[in-house]
Amino acid sequence: MMKFESVLAETDGFGRYQIALTILLVFPRITLPCHFLLYNFIGAIPSHHCAITSLDDDWIFENLTQEQRLTVSIPKQEDGAFASCHMFPEPQFHLLNNSTNTTALPVVQCPHGWEYDNSTFKSTLVTEFNLVCQTKGLTKASISIFFAGVMFGSVIYGILSDKYGRKTMLLVSYVTSLVFSTASAFSTGFIMFTVFRFLTGFNLAGISIITLVLCIEWVDIEHRTFIGVIGSIAWTLGNLMLAGIAYMVTDWRMLIITVTTPLGLAVVTWWWIPESARWLIVSGKIDRAYGYLQRCASVNGRQDFTARIKPETLSTVVTADKQGHNYTYLDLIKTPRLRRLTLLTGFAWYGVASTYYGISLNITGFGLSLHLTYFIYAAIELPAKILVYFSLKRLGRRPSQVGTLVLTGVCIISNIILPKDYWTFRTVIAVLGKGLSEASFTSVFLYTTELYPTAVRQNGMGYTSFMARLGASISPLIMLLEEVWLLLPQVVFGTLAVCTGLVASLFPETNHARLPETIADIEQTRKRSICLTMLEQSETPLKMEINEDYAS
Repeated sequence: MMKFESVLAETDGFGRYQIALTILLVFPRITLPCHFLLYNFIGAIPSHHCAITSLDDDWIFENLTQEQRLTVSIPKQEDGAFASCHMFPEPQFHLLNNSTNTTALPVVQCPHGWEYDNSTFKSTLVTEFNLVCQTKGLTKASISIFFAGVMFGSVIYGILSDKYGRKTMLLVSYVTSLVFSTASAFSTGFIMFTVFRFLTGFNLAGISIITLVLCIEWVDIEHRTFIGVIGSIAWTLGNLMLAGIAYMVTDWRMLIITVTTPLGLAVVTWWWIPESARWLIVSGKIDRAYGYLQRCASVNGRQDFTARIKPETLSTVVTADKQGHNYTYLDLIKTPRLRRLTLLTGFAWYGVASTYYGISLNITGFGLSLHLTYFIYAAIELPAKILVYFSLKRLGRRPSQVGTLVLTGVCIISNIILPKDYWTFRTVIAVLGKGLSEASFTSVFLYTTELYPTAVRQNGMGYTSFMARLGASISPLIMLLEEVWLLLPQVVFGTLAVCTGLVASLFPETNHARLPETIADIEQTRKRSICLTMLEQSETPLKMEINEDYAS
């Protein structure tokens, strides 16, 4: 019996072939943050007030400045700004002389619509469909619906990619995401837009989970962390690009089309992407798996691969319990250890995603422009990911996961306590919390691919991605709790981050461990796998003893 890692080592587990694969999957991953966080810009609410254009026909208004017209038409709030949702039923000309007290005057809701400040955005969803005042919650609702699409897509793509293969379903997700996202940009109504965004999110889920799994399944143990972090850095690059693109493209329709364009290039590059050899072996397709492994060895300069590994050798590789068996999500809860792992990872992904999007979709209130705040939030992710890379390698997966989550919660709670007068310090703490939340996301992506066995790995990723998108879809609704108490959303997100960190402390450590192939690998202790991997790096008699014991 052989492990797949032993076969992969004969091809050079991290060579030019794996590097090329990683580069090919960068393009689709760059588009993910551009869509997942797009609502920060297309859903931005510019300054607005009731439309007073109906008064232009009145000759009395001809000699008044715009400021004077607003003064006699719209009441002022306590901070001196004009009200957004109300106006006087009749012009109050006496306010031109004394406008200090307007609270006793009767007001009505805006009868003729609204006028918007177009200095920052040419148009947004809000200005297009008038999603303000009584309907302002619809913007948050549309975000939740988008992530609901991602949530259900994670489940479906998890099933289909385990049944039909990673590569096939990746192409499906590319094409459908491109079509539905472009269609959403041409929506003529809010409901039409919401439906197309749901379908876009549904298919983007396939890109999210398949690209990472495909990379991880093609690299050796030593470089899994590196590949996981590189894939996460692609997210950061997309994040930084979104800040610049949104600054230049201020029309929401053109912005959607612009950030969707890289998927066209992804469709072209798909032809060079290999199928997962692990999945092919699990599915009993030995000849195809051998062909891909041959190609990998050739590109990596391992010309002796065919002499050392024969096609019949792959049939002895320890993979699934039964080749050709179709695993389902029910297999995740049939055995005790895997069931416990499923429950813990589900809660962890929910907490990680809810916290991350709770921070990422609320970037106002720090005294900076929207684009600059978003850029800073995106830029902090890069050093955070570099630090978490070394942390994952040196400290291990579990300490890194627990530490980033708990510290994220501490940052959120600290900003609740700090007075608003210290806005500079509050901004620094908020940016640090954003970096830590992204680091926790980077860690959990890699961690989960190592925890689930190959036989149900895609199902496991589909399930955890479902839980993550559930957390993401609920985050915008949690933000609406600020109507009850302004600080309540931060209390919820901070507490959730700390609790999730405590749950992550129950995970088994996977650093230096072989990827489990079968459900039986999970039910048995993984200490042998960890010890065996470390001992393979030495040439001692003790190693030979343990190898013989492991084989028996």
